[in-house]
Amino acid sequence: MDVTLGTSPELIAQAHAIRHQVFVIEQSIPKQLDLDGFDERAVHVVVTDGGALVATARLVKRNPRCGVMARIAVLKQYRGSGIAKLVINALLSHAGKIGLEIIEIHAHAYLQGYYESYGFKYIKDVEIVGEHQLIEMQCSLKSEVR
Repeated sequence: MDVTLGTSPELIAQAHAIRHQVFVIEQSIPKQLDLDGFDERAVHVVVTDGGALVATARLVKRNPRCGVMARIAVLKQYRGSGIAKLVINALLSHAGKIGLEIIEIHAHAYLQGYYESYGFKYIKDVEIVGEHQLIEMQCSLKSEVR
């Protein structure tokens, strides 16, 4: 598996392809909700396997201390094999390197326990997207060693 971080148009296009499959096709989330205008100012991570697209996520810097990790997507055939962990750890590591102290995520409610294993704490219920209840969670990088 190859893990690439960056901001290039090519990487963003790869991220869009993965997200379209996972969010729009599988989860019936309207495409306009996925394409929210933040991609051009985000750092994206894309995982490939022999050139085949596998997974993606992005990190948007909200302010000098805080970033938002979002659009975490793993293609169906790769789920359950630890790929999401590669994506999340890559973005959390990058966030620490650029000096971010707090990472926020809006996750599917059923994934609360999963994100708690990374140190995220539940903050509140937020919006419903499609048929999915999202929750806000935050992780402090200041005291965490990754």
